[in-house]
Amino acid sequence: MADLLLSAGVHHENLPESYVRPISERPRLTEVIVDDNIPLVDLGCPDRSVIVRQIGDACLSYGFFQVVNHGFSVELMESMMAVAKEFFNLPPEEKKRHYSDDPSKKMRLSTSFNVRKETVHNWRDYLRLHCHPLEEFVQDWPSDPPSFKEVVSSYCKEVRALGFRLLGMISESLGLEEDYIKNVLGDQEQHMAINCYPACPEPELTYGLPAHTDPNALTILLQDQQVAGLQVLRDGKWIAVNPYPNAFVINIGDQLQALSNGKYRSVWHRAIVNSQKQRMSVASFLCPCNTALISPPKKLTEDGTHAVYRSFTYDEYYKKFWSRNLDQEHCLELFKTDQL
Repeated sequence: MADLLLSAGVHHENLPESYVRPISERPRLTEVIVDDNIPLVDLGCPDRSVIVRQIGDACLSYGFFQVVNHGFSVELMESMMAVAKEFFNLPPEEKKRHYSDDPSKKMRLSTSFNVRKETVHNWRDYLRLHCHPLEEFVQDWPSDPPSFKEVVSSYCKEVRALGFRLLGMISESLGLEEDYIKNVLGDQEQHMAINCYPACPEPELTYGLPAHTDPNALTILLQDQQVAGLQVLRDGKWIAVNPYPNAFVINIGDQLQALSNGKYRSVWHRAIVNSQKQRMSVASFLCPCNTALISPPKKLTEDGTHAVYRSFTYDEYYKKFWSRNLDQEHCLELFKTDQL
């Protein structure tokens, strides 16, 4: 069993060799840009058409955006982050009861990304939960902290509702019916990764998570309000996405890139680590049902526009994604029509 970073209880003067990236793959933190123009969408705007246009512009030019005035309970956001920290502050023996390196498990505590396959590890522990339908999974979630199941269940329900609102507006921004994408994706699965990135002795040598895209449809990220770490690739440069008060970071997953016929981009992003402080984040993923057929809408190709990707099921895509390394070429490249 791999040692969890927190559970190991060891403080290193230097980064252990198994976490050190080759020189060509290191984050080069001095080159990261702090971009003041990261799209911020006010979901409280009374003119829906303005919101739809702003979301469309963000998906087109950045592949991600932040949302405020989203109607989500700020108290619940704070409670979610608090209970996540409580969990990772439990004694090592309590946490280790939930450990597994089997990616197929519906609830597991693990470390890095895929410790069975990778040669260099990531400076990250995480608790992975399946969240829909809740009644099928919640009984297997941790019972300690005592409020964990209640808080996380409430959070999952609100995240799902927010995700569906956003999918509706993304659908409209493409000129489709509001419920088009939601219907295509079927009874969407929902997963969560509660991430803990401990303070790291040499953050310039490693990652919390290296550059990757998300294989799902939509990701809703609750950032640590105190410690930055998310970075996004744009025009060949990494930009820091610093926490914005009470905001969620939204990023387009691979399935929405395919459904938009390549118009919207599933953005490359990564998590860096901090030498002084632990960082937490809570990522929620809306995923198509396994049998969902992902194919460009007729409305986006009826004018003779070339279909960029062949049709595929989410099950086919997800298996291909997990058979590779996290930071290989974009998995969608394997589904382009010119690959046939």
